[in-house]
Amino acid sequence: MKKSEASRRRILDAAAKMFRDKGYAATTLNDIARLARMRAASIYYHFESKDSLFAEVMDIGIDRIHDQVRRAVAALPDGASHRRKVHTAIETHLATLLKHSDYTAANIINFGLAPAPIRRRHRGRREAYGDYWRELLGAAQAAGAIRPGVDLSLFRLFVIGALNWSQEWYRPKGKSIAELADDVTAMVFDGVAGEG
Repeated sequence: MKKSEASRRRILDAAAKMFRDKGYAATTLNDIARLARMRAASIYYHFESKDSLFAEVMDIGIDRIHDQVRRAVAALPDGASHRRKVHTAIETHLATLLKHSDYTAANIINFGLAPAPIRRRHRGRREAYGDYWRELLGAAQAAGAIRPGVDLSLFRLFVIGALNWSQEWYRPKGKSIAELADDVTAMVFDGVAGEG
């Protein structure tokens, strides 16, 4: 990797962590520069503004989780059940968010607070990920794995919203991500009602 590419990546990594930890509004270029171990003025060699840097962090965040989920489900063997596909999507979404990506967490935390032009620019990427889940759940419903009367739009928002919120409460010393995914999948497919 060229030195300029490595510097750019260092800036992006630092920005993702700062936007995740402090939020878009409270993060300054000086904060990012300190974490990246460079002068704030050097950031302008790679990004024209804080907004352009933030927009790229947002794009990487959603692209990363979308790519990881899509690849994991596509790697399942032919004939994998729809339940297994949804479980794999849930587990990969959680793993990408909780273990691997300040970018994805920064995206989730900051989207609603982002300047309107950045939200508009970024909306298509978020919709593409929503469309992926829409197709996944639609196929499960068509095959009978999800009952016909379920509102898939509401269901999708409920599941993804719950998964995204985990970045606020998840602690690695508790359940593993795999165990958490098992529990979420069981609740999604088997419900929580008892015999009473």
